[in-house]
Amino acid sequence: MTTSSGPRSRDPFPPADRDSRTTAAPRRSVIRKAVAAAVAAAVVAGAFAGAAVADDPGVSATAVLIGGTAPLSGEAAAFGAVAPGAKAYFDWVNTRGGVNGRTIEYRYYDDAYNPALTVQHTRRLVEEDHVLAIFNAVGTTHNLAIREYLTSNGVPQLFSADGSEALSASPGRYPWTIGFLAPYRGEGATYGRDLVATAPRAKVAVLLENSELGRDMERGLARAIAGRGPKVVASESYEFTAADVFSQVAKLRASGADTLMLLATPKFVIQAIMVAHKLGWKPRLYIASVSIEPGIMAIARTNAPELTNGARSIAFLKNPNDPVWAKDPVVALYRSILAAHAPAARPTDVYNWYGMTVAWTMIETLRLAGRELTRASLIKAARSLDTTKNPFLLPGIRIRTGPSDSRALDTLYLYRYDNKEWVKASGLLPAR
Repeated sequence: MTTSSGPRSRDPFPPADRDSRTTAAPRRSVIRKAVAAAVAAAVVAGAFAGAAVADDPGVSATAVLIGGTAPLSGEAAAFGAVAPGAKAYFDWVNTRGGVNGRTIEYRYYDDAYNPALTVQHTRRLVEEDHVLAIFNAVGTTHNLAIREYLTSNGVPQLFSADGSEALSASPGRYPWTIGFLAPYRGEGATYGRDLVATAPRAKVAVLLENSELGRDMERGLARAIAGRGPKVVASESYEFTAADVFSQVAKLRASGADTLMLLATPKFVIQAIMVAHKLGWKPRLYIASVSIEPGIMAIARTNAPELTNGARSIAFLKNPNDPVWAKDPVVALYRSILAAHAPAARPTDVYNWYGMTVAWTMIETLRLAGRELTRASLIKAARSLDTTKNPFLLPGIRIRTGPSDSRALDTLYLYRYDNKEWVKASGLLPAR
């Protein structure tokens, strides 16, 4: 496995687990560690006001409780698998002793992609369930809706399924918040730079969700192509609650554009491709990375193969369905984890894979936080990540955070769809 490490060549478990089965240190060592943890907590006290030095919620001698929300139902239920995928990974880690002598319990609730429910369930997790941290919450509006509350209570908001500038741009004001996805603005810029290189006379039409996701990607696109040849000739937005995007796609077609940017979520990507096909429009296609799961692409390909062939997007995850990774030990591990700990889950659903990706990152963060675990030590560890060893990510993809960096993913690749698989179309690119 290209991204595994350590001396145990037969053991695909990443380095985050290597300390998980250690025994307790002698009393003197424990005291020294406690003093060190207290000093570290004091150092970061200015940034992490209200953090406890010990006995924080969600931590016992033998277990850690974290929580989050996910759309298990509703319009965005396609994203819901990120939660059971993550939980399956945590459960597997627990069978191997957990992390630093503690097992991990991950408790999540269905918010149906409704920010009001995200807030309600997050308060429940913090005030009633007493979690150590909120983890893997899905959606930009949803994460923004809970950020102030979590900040005021000193609760880490870790590895949110979001890449918006709004969530990550103010680490000084929101030191407890870290997003996981590649920055949406950087994704849009990647598409723009690709157009400059491959289609400098492109006339671009943009369909975007009226949210930070769509607007950030559009801003990144505009910045990358400004004065460099390609031009945006039309832009249409839609609300997430919309029934369809037929009228928007019809207007975009009428603009004379030869390139269509679908900066949209899965339901509307599928709709837009089907409408374009119905209208006889055959533009060059770019698709937001949140909407390229194999099942989604299969529907789009079946209905409009002439459009999906050659479509472009970015990628940072390995695809467990891609023959390229068929012999990668992490794929076999992934399937065995789902079979044992989430038997109802579909191994072909890449959102399950994504869930394990962020769960690996959380395990690594818990490992770095050490045995003297508090909210302050956890966020300090979360802001000290620098690794290319996450085996669920494509080779070379770096996770890097810092005191002034609230985005986890640092690099990405451009990929092209050949109506069977996504094929790499670039070397390693900056995600920012």
